[in-house]
Amino acid sequence: MVDITHKVTTLRTAKAQAIVHVSSAETIAAVVENRVPKGNVFEMAKVAGLFAVKNTHITIPDCHPLPVEYTAVEYEIDGLEIRIFITVKTVYKTGVEVEAMHGASVIALTMYDMLKPIDKGIVIREIGLVEKTGGKSSFKDKNPKEIQAAVVVCSDSISKGIKEDKAGKVIVDKLKTHGVNVTSYEVIPDELELIRARTFELTESNQLVIFTGGTGLSQRDVTPEALEPILERRIPGVEEAIRSYGQRIMPFAMLSRSVAGTIGDSIVLALPGSTNGAKESMDAVFPHLLHVFKILKGANHDPIG
Repeated sequence: MVDITHKVTTLRTAKAQAIVHVSSAETIAAVVENRVPKGNVFEMAKVAGLFAVKNTHITIPDCHPLPVEYTAVEYEIDGLEIRIFITVKTVYKTGVEVEAMHGASVIALTMYDMLKPIDKGIVIREIGLVEKTGGKSSFKDKNPKEIQAAVVVCSDSISKGIKEDKAGKVIVDKLKTHGVNVTSYEVIPDELELIRARTFELTESNQLVIFTGGTGLSQRDVTPEALEPILERRIPGVEEAIRSYGQRIMPFAMLSRSVAGTIGDSIVLALPGSTNGAKESMDAVFPHLLHVFKILKGANHDPIG
């Protein structure tokens, strides 16, 4: 199964369809008038679909077990066609499109089984996804284009060549996957005034400045002290999201002092200096954080879905 431990939990919705084509108007009449010998076709098929949605992970090997929090089944009759629509919702790390299509398939198969004694010409077709929301693709087109970013590694040992940087490179790679243009990558020692000076310089030409390192509790960890007095507005929700996400994975995440705020129209972040800490922090808030640049330019909040 695909590893989804790094994904963020969001509301995810999927709508699927299937079409059951019968061979005579009498079959449609029997379904609508509840005259099918095997029972109420619409209700029996709906129940089968609900069971199918909740048990998709048992049938489809690579599907993750997930909490199904809403399922709705609708029917439309058009001539000799019974159109099946099923909507599934969850608040989880992965989508429910396979669950919705599985439900639509089983509803159609249940109808076929119930109707075959009275109609030998039934055909099931066009099982597929109608729409989905809530995953990464839902946010992709919501983000502004051509964001310029700078990444700064704060570390005495790395700046002296004693250690190799990995955290900064993880951040750079993550930004590039979301279409952010990384204009600057540098390593500086844990010096408060230097960090502060670079912040002012880099926010002049970048909408996003990310520091990694210096957020712990050792005497040389001064990145938060350098940034907090010069930030014009803090963004507590970003800081909370980073710590909350990290805490579910690593108990020591509560000891990190991540910082998020604005200077003018630029966002400044201070993330942990460990490779995993930097990666998890980026996973916690990207790509969703990029939406803030539209807000800074005066756009209204645009809800997803």
